[in-house]
Amino acid sequence: MAPSQLSPAIPNHTKTSKTVETRLFINNEFVESVSGKRFDVIDPSTEKVSASVYEADVEDVELAVQAAKAAFPAWSERNAVERAHFLNKWADALEKAADEISYLDSITMGKPAFPDRLAPMVPIIIRFFASKALDITGESSLNTAGFLNVSLRQPYGVCAAITPWNAPLMMLAYKVSAALITGNTLVLKSSEKSPLSSLVAARCALEAGFPPGVLNILSGYGRPCGEALARHMEIRKISFTGSTATGKAIQRAAAETNLKSVSLELGGKSPLLVFDDANLEKAVSAATISILMNSGQVCNATTRIYVHEKLAQDFIGGIKAAMSAMGASGNPLHEGTMRGPQADRAQFERILSYLDLAKQSGVSIALGGNRESSPGYFVEATLLTDVPEDSRLVKEEIFGPVLIVNRFTDEEDVLQRANDTEYGLWASVFTNDVSRAIRVAKRLEAGSVGVNCTSPVLAMDMPFGGWKSSGQGREFSRYATDYWTELKTVYFAY
Repeated sequence: MAPSQLSPAIPNHTKTSKTVETRLFINNEFVESVSGKRFDVIDPSTEKVSASVYEADVEDVELAVQAAKAAFPAWSERNAVERAHFLNKWADALEKAADEISYLDSITMGKPAFPDRLAPMVPIIIRFFASKALDITGESSLNTAGFLNVSLRQPYGVCAAITPWNAPLMMLAYKVSAALITGNTLVLKSSEKSPLSSLVAARCALEAGFPPGVLNILSGYGRPCGEALARHMEIRKISFTGSTATGKAIQRAAAETNLKSVSLELGGKSPLLVFDDANLEKAVSAATISILMNSGQVCNATTRIYVHEKLAQDFIGGIKAAMSAMGASGNPLHEGTMRGPQADRAQFERILSYLDLAKQSGVSIALGGNRESSPGYFVEATLLTDVPEDSRLVKEEIFGPVLIVNRFTDEEDVLQRANDTEYGLWASVFTNDVSRAIRVAKRLEAGSVGVNCTSPVLAMDMPFGGWKSSGQGREFSRYATDYWTELKTVYFAY
C-alpha cells in the first residue's frame, strides 16, 4: 500500500500502530476509485479534516457487483458451517480491532470512544448469525395425495446494503452477517460521514480469509453510489438503514427497475408513557439514557414522554436533574466522555433550527436549548415541556439530545396521542399494573414495545424493525435471515 493512499497513523492510545485505510474494497483488494475522486471526512469535535477518502462512483459499483456475481456460485454452494467459520474468524479479527474502530468512529461522527458501548457488540452480533447457519431451512408436506412437497430457502444472489453514520460497524455487522450466512454475496456502501471503521471491517475480512468478491465495501454518497446500487439490475435485494425520506427514494428506485426486494429500517419518534403507579426513579433513568446515548442520534431513542399529571412535576424535576448530571458534552476521545458532538454540520444546524422553532413558538424550555461550545458541533441536552401536539417538534424526528415531556390524565387519550405519528419503531410504558401493561403494549403502534424499560434495550433472538413509516423487514432473530432468502416450493410426484 503506497503511503500516499493512507492517512497518518492512529494515535498510540488506541493500542495499534495501523494506518487509516481510505480506499475502496473490491474483490479482496483495496483500490482507488476509478475517477480518483476523494471527499473529506470532518471530525465533528474539532471541525477539522480527519481523512480524505476515495469516493465510489457508478463505475466502482459496477466493478463491485461483478466481483460479487463471480463469487456467488462458489459461496452459495459452500456448506453453511463453512460460511459460519469465516464469520467467526471475522468476529475474532474485529474484536482485536475494537480500539481502532472506536477511535475512527470518534473522529468521524463523534461517538465517545472510552468507554465505547457499541464496538464490543459487533463480534457478538456476527457470532450470533454464525450460529444460525443450520437454522436456514424450509418445510415439507405430505398433505397432497401422491406428492411430497418441500419449500426451500435460497439466497438471492448479489445483494446490496447501505449503512448509516450513527452506528457504522454495528449496522454493518447486522447486514453483512445475515446476508453472508444465508449464502448471498454483498456490496455495501457505508455513510460518507463515517466510512473509516467500515474499511477496518474490510481489512478484517481479508484477515479472516474471506474469498474474493464475497464482501465488497464502498465509500461514497447517496448519489451516485447509493442510487446506482438501488437501481442496479443485477442486485436482487437491498437493505437500508437511515432516514425515511431516503428509504422512500430507494424503494422508488427498486420499483422503477427490477423490483428488487427492499428491507428498510428507518426513523422514529418514540413515545414513552409513564402512568401514575410507575417507578419514577426507574423511568427517569431509562428515559435519560435513551435520549442522551450517542448524543440523541439513535433511531429508536425515546423522544416523546407522556407522564401522568400526578407525577408530572416530580418527573420533570427528576429528568432535568438526571440530564444535567450527565454533564456537558465533550471531546469523544477523552476517557469518561459520556456525550460527544453531533455528527456533522448539517445535523448540528438541523437540531439548532428545531431549538429556534421552540423559542419562536414560546415552548417551555426547562433545560438547555442552545449550542454548547465552539469549535465543534456540540448541542446542550435539552428538555422541552408541554409542547402542542401539532407542533413540528412533536411530529418530526429531530435526531439530537432533545426530549419532549407532555402530561396526560386519561389512558385512551394518551394512547391516541402516542400513536398519532407516521413513525412506529419503538414505544414504552412504565406501570406496575400488569393488565394495563399488556393492554397498552397491544395498542401501541410500534415494532418494539418496552414495559418498564426503553431503548436501547435489544435482544438478538427477538426481531427488530418498524411499523408504518419506520420501515419494513426485520433485523436480528430467525426473521432476519428469512429476509435475506427467497422462498421456493418444489413438488415431487410419486
